[in-house]
Amino acid sequence: MATAAIATEQKWWSGGKSPYNLSYGKLMMWFFLMSDAFTFGALLISLWTTRFSLPSWPDPNQVFSSFPILGNGLPLVFVSLMTFILIMSSVTMVMAVNAGHHMDKNAAAKWMFLTIIGGLCFLGCQAWEWTHLFHEGAWWGRNPFPNRDGTVAGTGFTNYFFTVTGFHGFHVFSGVVINCVILANILKGTYDKRGHYEMIEKVGLYWHFVDLVWVFVFTCYYLL
Repeated sequence: MATAAIATEQKWWSGGKSPYNLSYGKLMMWFFLMSDAFTFGALLISLWTTRFSLPSWPDPNQVFSSFPILGNGLPLVFVSLMTFILIMSSVTMVMAVNAGHHMDKNAAAKWMFLTIIGGLCFLGCQAWEWTHLFHEGAWWGRNPFPNRDGTVAGTGFTNYFFTVTGFHGFHVFSGVVINCVILANILKGTYDKRGHYEMIEKVGLYWHFVDLVWVFVFTCYYLL
């Protein structure tokens, strides 16, 4: 009896089913995402605490009004494009997970590749936005943008912008790297040999989390 109990416990820790009917890997991914959510939550709460403690704040419609080649006068159009790209990458990730459920190697590789392309496009857009703002004089400790009421703004606006979007961008970059590893394993047939594509589900949870966080960043920083 005791031997059976020990064997069951060892099976759970070695990748069997958890008491929550999740594999150990998925359960650990959920724990990681919960801890990461606390970090992002703390950043956004700090942002809003600082913002509402100040009498005024720069207008995002004026700060984020540039678009590559097209120039200025297009408030929030570029960041809306970035948001659309990231959301579409979540759609392609869903398709990759679905292909994995059906053990469809070619479809899983195709949709994972498109997810990687979406992530790279988002990072490219973010790099352009950071470069553009830097050339306008914005950086940590520097804020060239006035408040809505015309008064001189402090550096809180730019400090939080580069910190929050930079932290999120690091997560997107990490996700792209992980997705590349998963794609390489798909092409090598690693998951066919294992008999399941659960790794796509695990990285899919991370990718959807990163996309969801961006929705909060977009709403809290760019829209309000």
